[in-house]
Amino acid sequence: MESAIAAETGSPGPTPRPSRIGGRRGAGAKIVGVIVSLLLLVGAGTACSKGKTEAQLAAEALAAGLRAHKAGNLQEAQADYREALVHDPQDKYAYYNLGLIAQTQGNRAAAELNYQAALGIDPNFVPALFNLAIVKASSQDRAGAVKLYRQVITVNPSYAAAHLNLGFLLLDLGHKKEGRAELAKAVQLDPSLAERIPPQATSTPKPEPQESPTSSAPTPTPTPTA
Repeated sequence: MESAIAAETGSPGPTPRPSRIGGRRGAGAKIVGVIVSLLLLVGAGTACSKGKTEAQLAAEALAAGLRAHKAGNLQEAQADYREALVHDPQDKYAYYNLGLIAQTQGNRAAAELNYQAALGIDPNFVPALFNLAIVKASSQDRAGAVKLYRQVITVNPSYAAAHLNLGFLLLDLGHKKEGRAELAKAVQLDPSLAERIPPQATSTPKPEPQESPTSSAPTPTPTPTA
């Protein structure tokens, strides 16, 4: 069973509202993140001197890290998550939560490293894909962010936040039609997101009046003056 805790700039809280990111519209975007925990099923493992398996020790360290993380004790949480990885190097949740801490502290390089590690274990791990897209966009790698948001939507087509952020990125990149379609899809999935989209983002520009070739007056040729 998996439970999710939402964090906005590192503070645990209710489910966050997605925010615009990337370029002119998203320079000040809030980081949207999700602390994901898992109640691991303890199976057979190598018994240690304390009588616990590596899986049990990893689960205990991850749980301790989540408690510290929720309480805002980030240094303690980092130590616990790293301890979990000592006992289970394939724990994608420990890597993800280390990435989230780094991201909320503004350390984009460390955040990307840990998210990539989580995705190396599970390439379709949606929380890591989504947050890595935010990191890419904030680093001006918009093409990389677009690719990651598309992957999120492939795995979870009903993820409204991914449609919203992808829409804003596409608008910034000049793909107006596709960007508006993504914003419309985001609102369709979550109507509350409509208030986050400025009217000019979804409006179609009025066509400019054009002169017909036959009515266009010729440009006069300048004549020299004495």
